[in-house]
Amino acid sequence: MQANPVRLRQRAAVLNLALIAATLASLVLAGMVGSVTVSLSEIPGALLELLRGEASSLAATLLDLRLSRALVAFVTGASLSLAGVMMQALLRNPLADPYVLGISAGASVGALAALFFACAAWVVDSAAFASAVVVSILLYTLARRDLRGGTAADGGTALLLLTGQIFSSVCIALVTLMLSIAPESRLRSMVFWLIGELAGAPLRLLPWLVLAAVLVFTLRNARALNVMALHAEASATLGIRVGTLRKSLFFCSALLTATSVTSAGSIGFVGLIIPHACRFAFGPDHRLLVPAATLAGGAYLVLTDIVARTIIAPQQLPVGVITALIGAPVFLYQLHRLRK
Repeated sequence: MQANPVRLRQRAAVLNLALIAATLASLVLAGMVGSVTVSLSEIPGALLELLRGEASSLAATLLDLRLSRALVAFVTGASLSLAGVMMQALLRNPLADPYVLGISAGASVGALAALFFACAAWVVDSAAFASAVVVSILLYTLARRDLRGGTAADGGTALLLLTGQIFSSVCIALVTLMLSIAPESRLRSMVFWLIGELAGAPLRLLPWLVLAAVLVFTLRNARALNVMALHAEASATLGIRVGTLRKSLFFCSALLTATSVTSAGSIGFVGLIIPHACRFAFGPDHRLLVPAATLAGGAYLVLTDIVARTIIAPQQLPVGVITALIGAPVFLYQLHRLRK
């Protein structure tokens, strides 16, 4: 019995190293692949130029553009995947994803309103983030009974889910209204934002800080998440502060969703299929699942973005189209496995 923690740490170390290697490989591939190919032998020299701030060669210029986009893709995918893990733990529902409570729909209202009035890019991002935060606060205010301890800790989330669906429906109606009356010149950018697009997404520090803080919090509470998932009714008697944990899960997943949607729009299926795939591959232990899903989600979105910008090059597809085309059949397969 005493060897189990040692074996778990060894397995976690091997798993994390493998996923880190896969992440680095996906970033290198993102720097190489495009309408103009950068060879692997040119990557080290181009990186040195970027580190010195002297991007004079074509390889360094291309690598700068592609690597910035790949890093945005990684932090967005990692945030969505981690938010999916937290939402599934909060709702105790394997079909939950970061968008189930309507937070992304709220962000869509703010972003599309800014795009409708032809605001600057920073105004669009600020409006999306602010509206997502407002929806999160309203959702918490109206459904806080499902997030506290006591009887609500027994897994009852009906009020939270129903309130989230109501907010989502209202926001979708507002989005539809804006799309129906938007000028033709602005309609394309609004639709692309809704689908999910990484082209032109700036590399910011805030999503990385949020991801790092939430990841540390989740890893520190991984044992409590395991207890709450397996023994929800008795978790409070086992020393778990259920109300505090559930509220923290809600706000952390809402913050991750808000930052990711602000960066890249509503990219679907990442927060749904990646946690499931990692759970099938590595088991339900959150000490393994949390870092695995975070790294796998980031690498997955980097790879799908490579497909989105190269499959019909020089034209680029919204990455949300690729994640939906891949995610729908994969999710159906996962659902079939879940039933069995």
